[in-house]
Parts: sequence; C-alpha cells; structure tokens
Amino acid sequence: MSEPVHPVDEILPLPRLFALGLQHVLVMYANAVAVPLIVGGALNLPKEQIAFLINADLFACGIATLVQTIGFGPFGIRLPVIMGVTAVAISPMLAMAAMPGVGLTGIYGAVLVGGAFGLLVVPFVHKVLRFFPSVVTGSIITMIGVSLMRVGIGWAGGGANAADFGAGGYLAVAGLVLAIILAVIKFGRGFVANLSVLIGIAVGYALTIALGWTDFGGLSEAPWIRIVLPLQFGLPSFQLVPCLIMCLVVTIVFIEATGMFLALGAMTGRKIEAVDIKRGLRADALGTLIGGFFNTFPYVSYSQNIGLVGVTGVYSRWVCAAGGVIMLALGLVPKLAFIVASVPQCVLGGAGFIMFGMVAATGIKILATVDFTTQRHNVLIVAIAIGFGMIPIASPNFFRIMPAELKPIFGDAIILTSIAAVLLNAWFNRSTAA
Repeated sequence: MSEPVHPVDEILPLPRLFALGLQHVLVMYANAVAVPLIVGGALNLPKEQIAFLINADLFACGIATLVQTIGFGPFGIRLPVIMGVTAVAISPMLAMAAMPGVGLTGIYGAVLVGGAFGLLVVPFVHKVLRFFPSVVTGSIITMIGVSLMRVGIGWAGGGANAADFGAGGYLAVAGLVLAIILAVIKFGRGFVANLSVLIGIAVGYALTIALGWTDFGGLSEAPWIRIVLPLQFGLPSFQLVPCLIMCLVVTIVFIEATGMFLALGAMTGRKIEAVDIKRGLRADALGTLIGGFFNTFPYVSYSQNIGLVGVTGVYSRWVCAAGGVIMLALGLVPKLAFIVASVPQCVLGGAGFIMFGMVAATGIKILATVDFTTQRHNVLIVAIAIGFGMIPIASPNFFRIMPAELKPIFGDAIILTSIAAVLLNAWFNRSTAA
C-alpha cells in the first residue's frame, strides 16, 4: 500500500488547478505591476516601454514561481509559493534612478549583482537559523500580517493614492466582496469553498463593470502577443553604489522570505529544515538573476498569497505552479494582462482583510506555543519587537533623520520586528529555542 500524499504534494484535477491558480494571480497582480509602473514612471519611460516592463515582470514572475514550487535540484522550497517583485526594492531603485549615469541598465546591473550575492550567501544561512526560535518567528509572522493589513486597507479605500480615497462606493464594494467570501466559506462545500476569494473578486469586478468604474480604454491598442526578450534595454552596466544597495535589498528580502517559509511550514504542516530554507532562498536569488536578465527587478515570495493558502485550506504547491503558468501567459498576451490589471483596488480590498488577517493569525498561533511561564522574558521580546515594527506603520516619518540608504530598513515594519526580535532573544535567551 502506497504512503498517503502530503497535501503540499497533491496534484489536483486540471480545472481546479487553473481556477485556484488564477485566484492566486488575482491576489498578487496589483503589487506585481506596481513596481514596473513606479520605476518606469520615475525614469520617464514612454508608455510602450512601461507596458513592456509589466509584461517582462509577469513573465519572470511565472518562471520564478515555477522554480520555487516545482523545485529543480538545489533550487525551490517546493511549497505553495507565489513569487513577485519585492516592494522593498522600490525606494532603493528610485534612488538609483536619480543617480547620474545609472538609468535602467544600471539598475539591471545592480539586480544581477544582488542575485549573485544571494547565491553566494545562501550556504551560510543555516548558521543563523538558531536565532529564529518560535518566539522570534511568531513575532515576525504576526507583524507580516499586521503590515499587510495596511495594504488591504489602502485597497479597500480605492487605492492609497486615490483622490477620493475612502469614498462610500469603494467601501461598499469592499464590504460586499468580504461578505461574499465569508458566505461562501460558511455555506459552500468542497471546491466551491476553496474558490471563495475568486468568487468574491469576480462578483465585485462584475459590479464595478456594471457601474462603469472599470476603464478598458487602451485594450484595443494592446497587442495579442508580445515576446519577452532578454536584455531588451541593452547590456547592463555595473556601478559600485547601486550594486551595494541591491546586495542590502537582497539581505532584507532573505530575512522576510525566511519568516514566510516558516509561516507556510506551520500552516501546511510540513516541517521546514535548514536545507529547505536554503533551497527557497536559492530560488529567490535565482529569480532575482532571472529578473535582471529579463528586464525586471528583484523577486521574493509573496506574503499575501500565504494568507490565501490559509483562507482556502488548499496546500498543494501545484496550484501555485499553475499560477506561474498563468503569469507566463499573461506576460506573453498583453490583452489578457490588461483585463486582469483593470480589477479595481476596492475589489481586492475586500479579499485583503481576510487573507492578511490569516497571516497574522498564523503568527499568533505560533506564539501560542511559546513558553511564557518559565521564560518570562519572552513576553518582553514579543512586546518590544512588535512595538518596533509598528513605528513605520503608525508614524512613517519617525526615522526621517536616517540616511536615505537605510530607508529600506527603518521604513519596513517586518525588518524592524525581525531585528528587534532576534537581538532581544539573543540577549535574554542566549539564542536557545523558546
């Protein structure tokens, strides 16, 4: 008799894989296209070049996701992970864009160096894992969820930069999507319940189309097929300061990714060992190299999709692999990408509340296993670490006196929580497991 297949390795029927994979793509899409839009705008690129950046981004997202989920040799953690461009890199890349003589090719050179740096440091990751007992990982994962709620709130209000942010219509649509998701989870059965987020988004999207809120202007001009060619903008150039900055970005990405991998392990019931973390981080680094080669940016495992895994209870990595295939298609078929990109943010906001809350709940679940009785300092570790993480959320200008080069650290709630939790645990518990 064959051994039962772990839910992470379960291969679902093709229609279910497609539907569940599309659900993951819809959740990550807004963030994925935001980075090329922001960087392309900062460099004053023409509209057609920005459109190509978006297609290249989706194409590289698909490749990186397939590597991470399927696994190839020493690459890929083989968990339900969706890869996307990291928001941590936005500020550093905007700073690079403002440097004389850097431009897009200089940014790509820095991305390639960052990916190579990541591959070089991965073998040493196991030496620091002892600094991440449950009290540390639980604090970090809780803060990942809290930090993501800021994104979900921004979506629900119509987009953080919307002139009419918080308008009643946006809140009503977000509330409707949330209500539909909760109703499907409660009354749906089997496959229908697993599609709760997709159903909620689909209903919200249909409503906004009926209300005339969705702008399809430019769809007819978008080509059906666009081949993503490597080094489309020319050979990369390498300059010391941008390369050093990108190595720092990759270090930060590795810290975030480690917390996300541990969260997925806790959620799916698969024990995560040092070798798994190494495979996952190698895939992150390889994805960054692929990004630099295919005209896009550094990659990381997306935390919002971890929340979706928790909501649906579908742990199969092949669902995310299907999402990777869909992203490859979107990268090659701009018309499809245009339609997906037209989903209003208020629709995504309704789904964001429950998904991002699930990430925070996973962190709280891990903290529930921590010994707060005999190791009384653990309460302090959690309290101060989460307090530090709240600083950039509650007061974004708190660290305004810090150099711009350090903004990726002091402006990121997850990184501040990680640093504080690791240092406090080392101080009070001498790095022993909690």
